[in-house]
Amino acid sequence: MKSLEELIEVKRDGGTHTADELQRLVSAFVSGEMPDYQMAAWLMAAFIRGLDSAETAALTEAMARSGRMVDLSSIPGVKVDKHSTGGVGDTTTLVLAPLVASCGVPVAKMSGRGLGFTGGTLDKLESIPGFTVTLEPDDFLSQVRDVGLAVIGQSPDVDPADKKMYALRDVTATVPSIPLIVGSIISKKVAGGADAIVLDVKVGSGAFMKTEADARALAAELARVGELLGRTVVCILTDMDQPLGRAVGNALEVREAIATLKGEGPADLTELCLVLGAKMLVLGGIAEEEREARDLLLDSIATGRALDTFRAWVQAQGGDERVADDVSLLPIGAHTRAVAAEAAGWIAGFDAEGVGRAAMATGAGRARKEDDIDPSAGLELEVKVGQRVEAGDTLATLYASDAALLDEAEVRLRNAVRIGTEAVEPPPLFLEA
Repeated sequence: MKSLEELIEVKRDGGTHTADELQRLVSAFVSGEMPDYQMAAWLMAAFIRGLDSAETAALTEAMARSGRMVDLSSIPGVKVDKHSTGGVGDTTTLVLAPLVASCGVPVAKMSGRGLGFTGGTLDKLESIPGFTVTLEPDDFLSQVRDVGLAVIGQSPDVDPADKKMYALRDVTATVPSIPLIVGSIISKKVAGGADAIVLDVKVGSGAFMKTEADARALAAELARVGELLGRTVVCILTDMDQPLGRAVGNALEVREAIATLKGEGPADLTELCLVLGAKMLVLGGIAEEEREARDLLLDSIATGRALDTFRAWVQAQGGDERVADDVSLLPIGAHTRAVAAEAAGWIAGFDAEGVGRAAMATGAGRARKEDDIDPSAGLELEVKVGQRVEAGDTLATLYASDAALLDEAEVRLRNAVRIGTEAVEPPPLFLEA
């Protein structure tokens, strides 16, 4: 059996690992036998040299089996999970989970926290007064059976390899590696008990995948590895060259999600949830085709069932369910600033990551995992690409608990919005759906 040092050498020199070797690497790292500095060396070697298809699948399976495997078999129906590769203003789960659950597909989801310019679903949910993202395993399953959905933080004993490996990748510049991204995403879904997975792969300045070619390569590998491990995987590619919706920030995004569940949300967020939701209903066996599924989703919004499910979900996890009817119960920054256009023209584009970093500057994000965030902070965009603005029109409104934070946030926001002298067409939301 090769030593850990020899396994690092294999990948450093461009060699190929066996499945047993990858299992050895993962188990040694999780147990503590392999120290961080050795795994960091291997991750960099894998980042530079790459992993072939068989290696990626073997790594993913080893990661999934590094801890407890969640058993959802006691919950009737096909369990369909959704995952986004991350973006700015990506409020989708807060809308999609209750919307899909209201139509009969159980949603049992483990989500993460935000780091950097991308928001975290758990942080958004915790901006609802009283909401807890920690449930015991039996309570988690009971809630999915009773309410139709539950969203909790990743359990430390489920896929511990991913938690440890991602923490290292984040500080060693090895995050944007397709095999390592695939291992991280699919291992969590397999360990979390999903039968089928809908993946929203983001493309653009506000995403990890900056180019369409990279996003397509990632989507193909996600689907291939997921299916090798016995899961049905469907991928769509969506634009992240401008933020999704209008709100960027935790409680602000909850407000936007509630509006969307009432049929009053931004067009792009609404359409994305309908497309993703239709695919989930088909995979879940509720509808035979996506057109029929879309009609079911629209009916749930129109009749109020989707909002009722959101309300029941919030109550079940200890939150103040009254927020569904009174968003003033959600925190909002005491200090606001309207950022106005300095000249007339058309919104030519965004640096979506820059918009996310403007929200971070208000206190809405964290630069390090241990940082606190302000649930009341963030921004609301008033414009989209292709929109005409006049001098003095509001581009965005900033929210912060500390007025001193607004200056940097305004500078970052202005630098992230491009105003041109000629009309432009809005970009398509879907690159592939």
